Amino acid sequence: MTTSNVPRIPPLPVDQWDDELRDRQGAYLRADSGEPLNIFATLANHPKLMKRWLVFATHVLSKNSLSERDRELLILRTGYLCRSEYEWGQHALIALRCGISEAEITAVTVGPDAPSWSSQDATLLRAADELHRASRIGDGTWAELATRHTTEQLMDVVFTVGNYHVVAMALNSFGVQRDEGVPGLPDGQS
Repeated sequence: MTTSNVPRIPPLPVDQWDDELRDRQGAYLRADSGEPLNIFATLANHPKLMKRWLVFATHVLSKNSLSERDRELLILRTGYLCRSEYEWGQHALIALRCGISEAEITAVTVGPDAPSWSSQDATLLRAADELHRASRIGDGTWAELATRHTTEQLMDVVFTVGNYHVVAMALNSFGVQRDEGVPGLPDGQS
């Protein structure tokens, strides 16, 4: 949902990051080019916030009890619903690396009613939609999720969508620009 080509909060050059952040900026904070991803360079403007958020975000992205596929479908749907070009684009690339096809990524924009989804995938997307709309997973969707997911996984569904709602709000509000080579929203609208 970037409305201009100028960020509201400019990315902070690495040489201006605090020492602890500079030491932590390993591969997961960097693009393939070696440069810090714009999200992290922007959040480096508030080092205390970034350090604390990274603990939670690391759980959601890499220590989550959900499968990579389930996690990425939830993140993509959240990014699309929140009109977050940055989030959508980054996770479209991650989704491809997790084995989600381009056709499935496109179907995320249609939502849970796209005819190509399995009932499990449709239920995950429905959960993301319900959390987005009502801040709650409805009883029917919860019951369906509970037939295939553990208590930890059910909790991770909610926290995955919730984390990426926060991320989308930050990205959209701060005007974080997409990194080079990262696609925007599929329908070209922000």
